[in-house]
Amino acid sequence: MAKTAPRTELKPSDFLDLESQLHDEERLIRDTVRKFVHDRILPGIEKWFEEGTFPKEVAPELGRLGLLGMHLQGYGCLGASATSYGLACLELEAGDSGFRSFVSVQGSLAMFPIWKYGTEEQKQEWLPRMAAGEAIGCFGLTEPDAGSDPASMRTSARRAGADWVLNGNKLWITNGGIADVAVVWARADDGVRGFLVPKGTPGFSTRDIHRKLSLRASITSELILEDVRLPEAALLPGVTGMRGPLSCLNEARYGILWGTVGAARSCFEAALGYSKSRSQFGKPLASFQLTQEKLVNMLLELNKAALVALHLGRMKDEGRISSEQVSFGKLNNVRVALDIARSARTILGANGITLEYPVIRHMNNLESVLTYEGTSEIHTLVLGEAITGVQAYR
Repeated sequence: MAKTAPRTELKPSDFLDLESQLHDEERLIRDTVRKFVHDRILPGIEKWFEEGTFPKEVAPELGRLGLLGMHLQGYGCLGASATSYGLACLELEAGDSGFRSFVSVQGSLAMFPIWKYGTEEQKQEWLPRMAAGEAIGCFGLTEPDAGSDPASMRTSARRAGADWVLNGNKLWITNGGIADVAVVWARADDGVRGFLVPKGTPGFSTRDIHRKLSLRASITSELILEDVRLPEAALLPGVTGMRGPLSCLNEARYGILWGTVGAARSCFEAALGYSKSRSQFGKPLASFQLTQEKLVNMLLELNKAALVALHLGRMKDEGRISSEQVSFGKLNNVRVALDIARSARTILGANGITLEYPVIRHMNNLESVLTYEGTSEIHTLVLGEAITGVQAYR
């Protein structure tokens, strides 16, 4: 007679026991990042969020953990799996979206194009220092009049003898004000090209964006290029056209579909804990049917989103993921995280709008995450085209 398998312990944040599907190295990376978030980020995040600052000194600490460009090979990069990178993003965003954004921009939007499209000299100059957190990068694509339609960018790059001259503005650039190098995409005669613009280059300046109510623990800036003269060595020679910046965005979106699961988990756990400790009408909130319904709905969506992230991570590790499938994950998981944050806030009541709890902070951050790296509308149309064969956004 067959033995009955021991009953799996039911964990609210991992109700489907996805833990059992992780490899030892993946668990080690996850646990290391989770501890770093607990010890280094959570004690200061309320202050940084309230003040609208990002602790730049954390960059080399993230570098020592191997988290910067961790999914790239060589040049001081960890060479971790896509799933391990995703788990790191999840744990970072459970702390705050600003820290996952920093790591995403550094690794997927600044280091990746150098690694993928740069010369060996460019890779040697920048990647080891960026992996160590000694140099910070940013990604200049979005413009004041070119957000969801980046191909309509106005930033120009023209030949001037052996050099290039860039003119234009980039807006909503994460890390812009603290970056040592900007990967700037500009329109040239032969198409969109990428350039490395070091801090301090004459004609290149930044202006930080203040009065944000979202992603406050993150630096967001405008890049200003006024007759910026660059040598040929500043050009990323490996790509021409929108394929270059869009491939970088796809890497960053992959990190987001994991990261938002972390934000959702933080909100769910805060609401679950609060419902057990908060008493109304002589009994805990958790004893009311309406509260249990909210918690169960959060439980379902959180665990399904985690399952989507893990499945897409395995597909990416196998080299068979498509950009449309990344859009699926980004669109679904950001929506789920926002819904969970909003529902969690109702359980916490007025306490839910204070920084004493993480919920309103995550909720505000997720409003930005819903928009950047492709709005929910654009990802909807990407999936619409994938299933109908008809392009609807042009």
